[in-house]
Amino acid sequence: MLNTVENKESLIEALDYENHWNGLSTPMREGAQAISSEEKIEKIRGHFREIMETLGMDLNDESLQDTPHRVAKMFVNEVFKGLNPDNKPKIKLFNNKYKYKEMLVERDITVYSYCEHHFVPIIGKAHVAYISNGQVIGLSKINRLVEYYSKRPQVQERLNEQIAKALKEVLKTDDVAVLVEAEHLCVQSRGIQDTASSTLTSSYHGKFRDAEVRKEFLQYVNLK
Repeated sequence: MLNTVENKESLIEALDYENHWNGLSTPMREGAQAISSEEKIEKIRGHFREIMETLGMDLNDESLQDTPHRVAKMFVNEVFKGLNPDNKPKIKLFNNKYKYKEMLVERDITVYSYCEHHFVPIIGKAHVAYISNGQVIGLSKINRLVEYYSKRPQVQERLNEQIAKALKEVLKTDDVAVLVEAEHLCVQSRGIQDTASSTLTSSYHGKFRDAEVRKEFLQYVNLK
């Protein structure tokens, strides 16, 4: 009976954790990964061809005839590759044998994402920091995590939180900070067409909730 109770409690904890993460998850329909990348490319190619024809484009033109296939490959293999969990980077940690106890900051990481409301680019940079809890991560892996969550239709707030949560899980520490600065072409190229504005979002956890620690982080990334 005790084992049954313990298993049930563990299951409840796991479900609660999963549901909490689902609040930050990119909206995906059930069975989204049931078809291969090649099948997705073929389906998108056909749909995009129809879109171009509906707009009045002549798909017999030499310049346009391969555009539906190029766009389909770009969607699946490049700009939205973060929708495929197989593309999530494999992270290897190293022991913090140097006993480094200060924050590590990697700034100006390229963010190139797409607005999920209009499917136009979000272009900017991410600043990431963490304080080691006994292990460290290879620097390029931070870039790869940022890229993975960027390469999907996004809103900046969710992108910011997904990066922070992934780093906390990988590093097994709450002492993580993520700040994203970006320009949204849904604002700049359509609608209000304001080319001067940009958007900042932040996510502070653990020791970074302390005002002085947060101030140090912002000084490193040259933000007030």
